[in-house]
Amino acid sequence: MAKRNLLDRFLVWRSRYVDDKHFILFLCVIIGIVAAMAAVLLKTSVHYVEAWVRSIRPAENWLYLVFPLIGILITVFYVRTFVKDNIGHGVSRILYAISRNKAVMKAHNMWSSMVACTITAGFGGSVGMEAPIVATGAAIGSNVARKTKLGFKRSTLLMGCGAAAAIAAIFKAPIAGLIFALEVLMLDLTMASIIPLLIAAVTATLFSSIFLGEQVEFYFTLKDPFTFGHFPFYILLGIVAGAVSLYFTWMNSRVETRIKKVEKPYKRVLIGGGILGVLIFLFPPLFGEGYITMRSMLSGQPEDLLNDSIWGLFVDDTGYLFIGFLFLVLVFKAIATSLTTGSGGIGGVFAPSLFMGGITGFIFARLINMFNWVKISEYNFALVGMAGLIAGVIHAPLTAIFLIAEITGGYELFVPLIITSSISFLTVRYFHPHSLYTKKLAEKGQLITHHKDQAVLTLLKVESVIETNFLTVSPNQTLGELVKVIAKSQRNIFPVLDKEQNFLGLVPLDEVREIMFQREKYDQLKVRDFMVIPPQKVELTDSMDQVMKKFRDTGLWNLPVVQDGRYVGFVSRSNVFNVYRKMLIEFSEE
Repeated sequence: MAKRNLLDRFLVWRSRYVDDKHFILFLCVIIGIVAAMAAVLLKTSVHYVEAWVRSIRPAENWLYLVFPLIGILITVFYVRTFVKDNIGHGVSRILYAISRNKAVMKAHNMWSSMVACTITAGFGGSVGMEAPIVATGAAIGSNVARKTKLGFKRSTLLMGCGAAAAIAAIFKAPIAGLIFALEVLMLDLTMASIIPLLIAAVTATLFSSIFLGEQVEFYFTLKDPFTFGHFPFYILLGIVAGAVSLYFTWMNSRVETRIKKVEKPYKRVLIGGGILGVLIFLFPPLFGEGYITMRSMLSGQPEDLLNDSIWGLFVDDTGYLFIGFLFLVLVFKAIATSLTTGSGGIGGVFAPSLFMGGITGFIFARLINMFNWVKISEYNFALVGMAGLIAGVIHAPLTAIFLIAEITGGYELFVPLIITSSISFLTVRYFHPHSLYTKKLAEKGQLITHHKDQAVLTLLKVESVIETNFLTVSPNQTLGELVKVIAKSQRNIFPVLDKEQNFLGLVPLDEVREIMFQREKYDQLKVRDFMVIPPQKVELTDSMDQVMKKFRDTGLWNLPVVQDGRYVGFVSRSNVFNVYRKMLIEFSEE
């Protein structure tokens, strides 16, 4: 109680002496610091758990068969026993919170995904930590906004600040963090949103750099200059990256759908975790996030990918067998990631996309060099391939471009990054309008878009537009009694209800206008003789998109609202438009 009173007194003081804009900027700094702390903690914990797991692995490599299974098993037990909520698909959870939950995320989301991801990824689950930490950052922003009594618009902005700070802290890439929030999460692009996002992202980058230095995921300096004569190959790489992105998207959906048909959660863990263990045993680069593999490849030591692998007995890093080995790793990475998340592990697809993109670019360049057509940089093409997969899988080409530019310490690859990312994105977008993050939400009609008008319409709830000033009648009332009701009413529609208040139909004034003055029929005719059953009814749980579709289908201006068959009121087109216009004006204010 004392803490609550202290917070209330602070909010009163703030409202008197600190305006909203400056208060938001102050909160952005706080969110940036806390999100960076969370990113540092998650990165460090995953590193130490993975190091411990690798240290106890025997030379025969057979524990690769069980470690991922153990990690997913512990994760599922932890989530079902302690969290008791769905925390998978972190970025999708953020989008759902913005779309359907008034930008509110539960308090446990500030830590639950971190714990689960540490266990999953640390024990070898083939996922990344980016989605859990982004969800953590967004949850921090959401809960800060809720505690400080901010509305939906500012809550959404602070969620974006938390997400931007998380990406910036992990990759030491503030511009990529900013663009990720705008490109994937945000509703509107204004100066009022850019400045807070930048402050949160820069704060998180500075804070994480103090503790991690250049150990923030990976940091490289370009070795080879960009040659303009190679741009046709970057165009071709964009098409290839788009094709691989389509494969990843298709395989993820197929594997997760298949494995989730197993209804018993622990049986699902045993099946998915068991298959995953076999894949990692055969292809050790699939273990964990895959950043160790990427560092080896980008450091000019691709032969390290064969370490601890049975393939190392008869494959070297110079011939077609090595290309075949990398191709199999690429194919099975998508399956391994999908098995991890589908069977109950917690993690994201961001790191797997980087992993597959790096291998795609490396294979592409190695094959061209092997054919002796022209000598191109395998290092540069691996980096650009990473951007191609990020652009294709999560539909975020700008994020991909600036992320790779920032982690390489410069913009020398800016032109090929733009070429490859754009072509990959356009290739995927032609076949799939939605990314892995948004696909399932879009299929359920739960996706808020970047279009302001649709965003505001999505935020409208049926409860906010219900009109209840309609006088009701029963089906057994006479015409005379109906006329008395009409005389008292200010509306021209009369809902017909039974004794349990169930909605039966309605009587439009036009149906009785000509006969209502024929007094001789007042006792002869009943309300049921004039009752009309509307072609559509609005359920209280309907989204506003569904309501507007019912208006379009019927051509009516008023529709009854029911809950479990009981009458609630009416919703009219004119009232929806009025409320919509007010919200649009409020939403557009800087």
